[in-house]
Amino acid sequence: MDLISIIGQNRLYNFHSHTQFCDGRATMAEFAAEAVKRGFTHYGFSPHSPIPIESPCNMAFDQVQLYLDEVTRLKSLYIAMEIDYLGKEWGPANEYFQALPLDYRIGSVHFIPSQEGILVDIDGRYESFRMKMEQFFHNDIRYVVDTFFDRSLDMVAEGHFDIIGHFDKIGHNASHFSPGIEDKTWYRKHISHLIEAIADSGIIAEINTKAWTDHHRMFPAPSHWQEVKRAGIPLIINSDAHQPMLIDASRTEAFDKLAAIG
Repeated sequence: MDLISIIGQNRLYNFHSHTQFCDGRATMAEFAAEAVKRGFTHYGFSPHSPIPIESPCNMAFDQVQLYLDEVTRLKSLYIAMEIDYLGKEWGPANEYFQALPLDYRIGSVHFIPSQEGILVDIDGRYESFRMKMEQFFHNDIRYVVDTFFDRSLDMVAEGHFDIIGHFDKIGHNASHFSPGIEDKTWYRKHISHLIEAIADSGIIAEINTKAWTDHHRMFPAPSHWQEVKRAGIPLIINSDAHQPMLIDASRTEAFDKLAAIG
């Protein structure tokens, strides 16, 4: 599947969405109907992949075949997964995901290990993140950020996926916990190192618009887009929709911002 060719043709696509098979709030059929209604030419499903630990947001292993069968029934759509990188033992390069008949794979980091080795979801609302900082990470935000980017670099190095999802998403919760952290020299070095790795890998970088309306955030932050473009990294604009009405949410704003920087 030539994603770069598709995203270069028009804006009527979305390759990051979540349905009843993970933490989405509608069925695949409802998302498909909305995509047709809006005139989308390409639409992809990317449920949070199964993982070998408990998570309310991820697909169950016994639901995978049902998901594949439903995509076959709906036809003309793309089948994918947003695959969680948990370390060398579990991620997009794992033979389990390589054996699945997916059109493309999104690689994302949502979980990082605590100092004691417990895998913790650092995504989601800040209220939950704040409690986890105290409960699991000894309020050490530098450790959390360093580990997030180290894991991201490891995932890129292992490869076997097509799109890196929201590659600076830790910045949102980290900035609430420690205002100004994204302006720190060490933080920006993490961003630069990851951009260099993505460029070397040939992976597509996602501009994720999910949080724009509620938090005025896109991932990566627009302040990094020039650096991404200079590195020659292809960009795809996804809404990370969990509801059909949001399949095109804030994507126009992202396209306009991208055009504004040339």
